[in-house]
Amino acid sequence: QQQPGFTMLGSFAEYLALPRADINLTRIPKNVSFVEAASLGCRFTTAYRAVVQQGKLKKEETVAVFGCGGLGLSCIMIAAATNTTNMVGDADHVNNDFDNDAASKNKRTIIAIDVSEQALEKALQVGATHVVNARSMKNEQVRREVCKLTSGNLGADLSIDAAGFASTCENAVHCTRKRMVQVGLGNTPVVIPMGSRVVGKELEIVGSHGFRATDMPHLLQLVAEKKLNVGALIERRVTLEEGARAIQDMDHKSPLGFTVVTDFSQRPQRQSVL
Repeated sequence: QQQPGFTMLGSFAEYLALPRADINLTRIPKNVSFVEAASLGCRFTTAYRAVVQQGKLKKEETVAVFGCGGLGLSCIMIAAATNTTNMVGDADHVNNDFDNDAASKNKRTIIAIDVSEQALEKALQVGATHVVNARSMKNEQVRREVCKLTSGNLGADLSIDAAGFASTCENAVHCTRKRMVQVGLGNTPVVIPMGSRVVGKELEIVGSHGFRATDMPHLLQLVAEKKLNVGALIERRVTLEEGARAIQDMDHKSPLGFTVVTDFSQRPQRQSVL
């Protein structure tokens, strides 16, 4: 997989030589702005694969998202936007006959779990129906609180670890009745009850990484049809120079929303050497 800024140069270049462009390029719909299109990667693309393709989320199924940073919030928004009649793992079979009015009357249950009150408030704004603040809770208490919010206290149909910590991974496994997706990156050893939980409950645990370029039209369609409001996560619009500073600032903090470079008019000053 070739990714500008990761495996090849080009993220902030004016022009980019893109390999296999016939596959990797997607035409942006007329009613999707450049800012909206730019905001899809990589949070929303990663979230779409985790929720729709790997998570195989179906209509009216409940979702529990552990970790409400940028990725977790995007998972919540994708889950809210795709409460369709025929949602399966392969994007080629997604039914996009989504009605916003009907969805507002018949929301799926989306549970957001985090240790930050600010993150949980944002989660409610973008589509979560319930929140659990785990800051002062032990793992067992978190699991009880999450399962209380589900039918029969059996857990969510789909749970997602979008944080990558040992506690979020383990809690996600304990809080699902069917499927768990690991999308948050982490290297901490975890303890999973394979016999009593995974085998006994016939759970599915799958990983999720990246996004296929050929699936981009499906995600763009959600934006074009106003089902997915990516603008809800745009916090700042900055110049190229300010964008460089924003990247450096991420060594100290990670914002919930996006910072998008929209002003490329500034040019670096050339310095003369005497």
